Amino acid sequence: MDSERILTQLRVEGYALSPSYDDADVVVVNTCGFIDSAVAESLDAIGEAMAENGKVIVTGCLGKRADVIREAHPGVLSISGPQDYASVMDAVHAALPPRHDPFVDLMPAPRLSAEDYASGIKLTPKHYAYLKISEGCNHRCSFCIIPSMRGDLVSRPVDEVLREAERLVHGGVRELLVVSQDTSAYGVDLRYAERSWRGRQYATRMKALCEGLSELDAWVRLHYVYPYPHVDDIIELMVQRRADGQPRLLPYLDIPFQHASPRILKLMKRPGAVERTLERVQSWRAACPELTVRSTFIVGFPGETDAEFEALLDFLDEAQLDRVGAFAYSPVEGAAANALPDPVPEEVKEERLARFMERQAEISAQRLDAKIGSVQRCIVDTIDGELAIARSMADAPEIDGLVQVQDGREAGLVPGEFVDVRIMGSDEHDLYGEVEYNALQSGE
Repeated sequence: MDSERILTQLRVEGYALSPSYDDADVVVVNTCGFIDSAVAESLDAIGEAMAENGKVIVTGCLGKRADVIREAHPGVLSISGPQDYASVMDAVHAALPPRHDPFVDLMPAPRLSAEDYASGIKLTPKHYAYLKISEGCNHRCSFCIIPSMRGDLVSRPVDEVLREAERLVHGGVRELLVVSQDTSAYGVDLRYAERSWRGRQYATRMKALCEGLSELDAWVRLHYVYPYPHVDDIIELMVQRRADGQPRLLPYLDIPFQHASPRILKLMKRPGAVERTLERVQSWRAACPELTVRSTFIVGFPGETDAEFEALLDFLDEAQLDRVGAFAYSPVEGAAANALPDPVPEEVKEERLARFMERQAEISAQRLDAKIGSVQRCIVDTIDGELAIARSMADAPEIDGLVQVQDGREAGLVPGEFVDVRIMGSDEHDLYGEVEYNALQSGE
């Protein structure tokens, strides 16, 4: 989203975007600095831009560690941190001053508000968009450096978010993906202040935000939700139906559990009541059987014993999560976890990661197999040959599975269209099916 804001401001100020290094007068590289692999990838991207063009402006999270960038690439023109759009534009102006136009130069240079970017440049397909509701985080997880880069939680006022969402939907967006570092904590820094939207008062709070978003004609998908008790209230919206029979809020929760050992969770400085977490997930599923739960985990955290890893596998078996991502622990410069004793050897971390993903693949395959014969409401992403590549309500873009609609081209499907699909088969990650023409009429 930071890249979209920069691109939009550049276009507003009259700059043209170049498809290649050769045609560009200056290159802006937006970086990530969360984990070591992302740092390496960002430095490689800067190096490529320097080699191909030579005039490079660096921004983003890695900009907080300017010494690392300068050491690797001393010739970059400018370095700024995340969300520092003004510094990026100042660097662009210095490297490539705007062309003089006597008819408009007397007017102040436009600076777009957060809401204005809703109608600006999007890097995602037209039919879905990420909706950032806050920046920063109040947690101090020992493996994470996001607070040091982005600061404490800063929530956007609820009316600002709802107006941006409304503009996106009016512009053709059919799916809104709500993102933040901690969606459950939304509004706590603003003391849940009330704001007006469409003639009604809404608190700057997760439930009120979801109530407002559910009034729009779009899928609403929640990411990075901590399993706090008040999430129970959100499940009610997932159970409620619109006039067309579809859920008001997608029955989907992205909850980063990270581990299942109370001791490891304590070392991570994460909530550690594993049994309570399981009970909560089970109660959510009882209230909303359609609910999809996705999560992420870290294996090989410093001090993780064989028994604690086995407990993590047992948690997978019991929780039966629908979608899971995982990575082997990697030290991040500046993270408190680096100082913990008993690091797990690299070969052990990789072996545990492989076992973890194999166990989850079995669970995923079984859960997807249970959907064979059902009709799933899907959104079409692309057309590939005779297939339409779509996603069900259970699938977020880029991180979850797909639904391959075998007769998608024959049915005349187009990206951004909703379609009911009769599921004919599955594998560990994806579903396969055909258009169900009579699903709405038959009430299935």
